[in-house]
Amino acid sequence: MTETSDIADCLAIIDVITRMFVYTDQKRWDDLLAVFTAKVDFDGGFGGPVEVRPAADIVGDWRAGLSDLDGIHHQAGNYLIDLHADTAAVHADAIAMHVKNDAVNGKTRTFVGSYRIGAERTPAGWRVNRFHYQLKVIDGNADLT
Repeated sequence: MTETSDIADCLAIIDVITRMFVYTDQKRWDDLLAVFTAKVDFDGGFGGPVEVRPAADIVGDWRAGLSDLDGIHHQAGNYLIDLHADTAAVHADAIAMHVKNDAVNGKTRTFVGSYRIGAERTPAGWRVNRFHYQLKVIDGNADLT
């Protein structure tokens, strides 16, 4: 039987991951920084290095890379959480759509992929300490040109 505290932890973990996606969509960069631990085991999924990075650098890169978009939307789900006391390993699937209204070869691109996310309990609550993305499909105007 699942303990009530396990259910509360799972809901809190889903909440912090949902905040990560929503804050990105809303370009709430300061709020986004608060969902991460200070350093994050990071793989953005597009061929860059897999490394432990400062959360501030990740948020800064996302801010720069997404700044010229007119719209961003992530829809995530299929959360599978393996809870181990004060840490958790999470699988999630998500679809992300990016919109750039002045693109001439199509105004949208869509990414479909899976995430391996880690979370840890901190004094401030659950925070994301691992972010690994596995891209499955890109559809639309991939370069938004």
